Amino acid sequence: MAQPHAPRPTDRLSLFNTAPVSAAEASLLACCGSRRWARRLTRHRPYPTVEALLAAADEAAYDLSGADLDEALADEVAPVFPPGTCPVACTALRAAHDVYVARFGHVFVACIDDDRSDEHSNLILDGIRARLGNTPEKERAVVVEELRRLTRARLVRLVT
Repeated sequence: MAQPHAPRPTDRLSLFNTAPVSAAEASLLACCGSRRWARRLTRHRPYPTVEALLAAADEAAYDLSGADLDEALADEVAPVFPPGTCPVACTALRAAHDVYVARFGHVFVACIDDDRSDEHSNLILDGIRARLGNTPEKERAVVVEELRRLTRARLVRLVT
Protein backbone atom coordinates (compact mmCIF):
# COMPACT_ATOMS: atom_id res chain seq x y z
CA MET A 1 0.00 0.00 0.00
CA ALA A 2 1.40 3.40 -0.96
CA GLN A 3 2.23 5.84 1.79
CA PRO A 4 0.33 9.13 1.64
CA HIS A 5 2.69 11.93 0.72
CA ALA A 6 2.86 15.35 2.29
CA PRO A 7 1.04 17.88 0.15
CA ARG A 8 3.28 19.97 -2.10
CA PRO A 9 3.14 23.74 -1.58
CA THR A 10 0.91 24.15 -4.63
CA ASP A 11 -1.38 21.39 -3.30
CA ARG A 12 -1.72 23.13 0.06
CA LEU A 13 -2.38 26.49 -1.57
CA SER A 14 -4.94 24.79 -3.77
CA LEU A 15 -6.58 23.24 -0.71
CA PHE A 16 -6.74 26.67 0.91
CA ASN A 17 -8.13 28.26 -2.27
CA THR A 18 -10.92 25.68 -2.53
CA ALA A 19 -11.74 25.25 1.15
CA PRO A 20 -15.21 26.28 2.33
CA VAL A 21 -15.33 29.91 3.42
CA SER A 22 -15.65 29.00 7.10
CA ALA A 23 -12.64 26.67 6.96
CA ALA A 24 -10.51 29.21 5.09
CA GLU A 25 -11.40 31.94 7.57
CA ALA A 26 -10.64 29.66 10.53
CA SER A 27 -7.23 28.84 9.02
CA LEU A 28 -6.49 32.51 8.50
CA LEU A 29 -7.63 33.44 12.00
CA ALA A 30 -4.96 31.07 13.32
CA CYS A 31 -2.46 33.29 11.49
CA CYS A 32 -3.91 36.67 12.52
CA GLY A 33 -6.81 37.19 14.89
CA SER A 34 -8.49 40.01 12.96
CA ARG A 35 -11.79 38.79 11.53
CA ARG A 36 -11.88 41.61 8.95
CA TRP A 37 -8.37 40.65 7.76
CA ALA A 38 -9.38 36.97 7.47
CA ARG A 39 -12.62 37.77 5.64
CA ARG A 40 -10.79 40.04 3.21
CA LEU A 41 -8.24 37.38 2.31
CA THR A 42 -10.91 34.72 2.03
CA ARG A 43 -13.01 36.89 -0.30
CA HIS A 44 -10.09 37.42 -2.68
CA ARG A 45 -9.38 33.73 -3.27
CA PRO A 46 -8.11 32.02 -5.32
CA TYR A 47 -4.47 33.07 -5.07
CA PRO A 48 -2.32 31.92 -8.00
CA THR A 49 0.85 31.70 -5.90
CA VAL A 50 2.00 31.80 -2.31
CA GLU A 51 3.65 35.13 -3.10
CA ALA A 52 0.30 36.55 -4.23
CA LEU A 53 -1.32 35.42 -0.98
CA LEU A 54 1.50 36.98 1.06
CA ALA A 55 1.20 40.26 -0.86
CA ALA A 56 -2.55 40.33 -0.21
CA ALA A 57 -1.93 39.55 3.47
CA ASP A 58 0.56 42.41 3.73
CA GLU A 59 -1.84 44.83 2.08
CA ALA A 60 -4.66 43.76 4.40
CA ALA A 61 -2.34 44.07 7.41
CA TYR A 62 -1.39 47.62 6.46
CA ASP A 63 -5.11 48.45 6.30
CA LEU A 64 -5.93 47.18 9.81
CA SER A 65 -7.93 49.72 11.79
CA GLY A 66 -7.13 50.30 15.44
CA ALA A 67 -10.00 48.00 16.41
CA ASP A 68 -8.77 45.31 13.98
CA LEU A 69 -5.30 45.49 15.49
CA ASP A 70 -6.71 45.30 19.02
CA GLU A 71 -8.72 42.23 18.00
CA ALA A 72 -5.64 40.58 16.49
CA LEU A 73 -3.52 41.38 19.55
CA ALA A 74 -6.18 40.01 21.88
CA ASP A 75 -5.78 36.67 20.09
CA GLU A 76 -2.00 36.53 20.59
CA VAL A 77 -0.46 34.68 23.52
CA ALA A 78 2.31 35.80 25.82
CA PRO A 79 5.78 34.56 24.89
CA VAL A 80 7.07 31.56 26.79
CA PHE A 81 10.43 29.91 27.00
CA PRO A 82 10.75 26.28 25.99
CA PRO A 83 10.68 23.55 28.67
CA GLY A 84 13.98 23.20 30.45
CA THR A 85 14.74 26.93 30.41
CA CYS A 86 16.38 28.23 33.54
CA PRO A 87 13.68 29.16 36.10
CA VAL A 88 15.36 32.52 36.72
CA ALA A 89 15.02 33.37 33.01
CA CYS A 90 11.34 32.35 33.07
CA THR A 91 10.73 34.56 36.09
CA ALA A 92 12.53 37.46 34.41
CA LEU A 93 10.41 37.00 31.27
CA ARG A 94 7.15 36.92 33.21
CA ALA A 95 8.10 40.02 35.18
CA ALA A 96 9.21 41.96 32.09
CA HIS A 97 6.13 40.87 30.17
CA ASP A 98 3.83 41.94 33.02
CA VAL A 99 5.40 45.42 32.91
CA TYR A 100 5.02 45.49 29.11
CA VAL A 101 1.32 44.53 29.29
CA ALA A 102 0.70 47.15 32.00
CA ARG A 103 2.36 49.82 29.85
CA PHE A 104 0.89 48.98 26.44
CA GLY A 105 -2.26 46.96 27.20
CA HIS A 106 -1.47 43.91 25.08
CA VAL A 107 0.96 41.00 24.88
CA PHE A 108 4.44 41.45 23.46
CA VAL A 109 4.59 40.46 19.79
CA ALA A 110 7.82 39.76 17.94
CA CYS A 111 8.60 37.63 14.92
CA ILE A 112 11.74 35.66 15.69
CA ASP A 113 11.26 32.86 13.16
CA ASP A 114 14.40 33.85 11.25
CA ASP A 115 16.58 33.62 14.33
CA ARG A 116 18.27 30.56 15.80
CA SER A 117 16.03 28.83 18.34
CA ASP A 118 18.78 28.81 20.97
CA GLU A 119 18.73 32.63 20.85
CA HIS A 120 14.94 33.02 21.22
CA SER A 121 14.97 33.37 25.00
CA ASN A 122 17.44 36.24 24.95
CA LEU A 123 15.79 37.89 21.94
CA ILE A 124 12.37 37.90 23.61
CA LEU A 125 13.60 39.24 26.93
CA ASP A 126 15.90 41.81 25.31
CA GLY A 127 13.12 42.84 22.94
CA ILE A 128 10.66 43.45 25.75
CA ARG A 129 13.20 45.45 27.73
CA ALA A 130 14.21 47.55 24.71
CA ARG A 131 10.65 48.26 23.60
CA LEU A 132 9.48 49.28 27.08
CA GLY A 133 11.19 52.62 26.35
CA ASN A 134 8.95 53.25 23.32
CA THR A 135 6.12 55.73 23.44
CA PRO A 136 2.72 54.06 23.01
CA GLU A 137 2.51 55.47 19.46
CA LYS A 138 5.95 54.17 18.47
CA GLU A 139 5.26 50.78 20.04
CA ARG A 140 1.98 50.53 18.14
CA ALA A 141 3.91 51.02 14.88
CA VAL A 142 6.47 48.39 15.90
CA VAL A 143 3.70 45.97 16.88
CA VAL A 144 1.95 46.42 13.52
CA GLU A 145 5.15 45.47 11.69
CA GLU A 146 5.98 42.56 14.00
CA LEU A 147 2.44 41.20 13.72
CA ARG A 148 2.62 41.49 9.92
CA ARG A 149 5.92 39.57 9.86
CA LEU A 150 4.58 36.95 12.27
CA THR A 151 1.41 36.57 10.22
CA ARG A 152 3.46 36.07 7.03
CA ALA A 153 5.48 33.30 8.72
CA ARG A 154 2.29 31.59 9.88
CA LEU A 155 0.75 31.87 6.39
CA VAL A 156 3.83 30.30 4.83
CA ARG A 157 3.53 27.36 7.23
CA LEU A 158 -0.19 27.10 6.41
CA VAL A 159 0.16 26.87 2.64
CA THR A 160 3.61 25.32 2.11
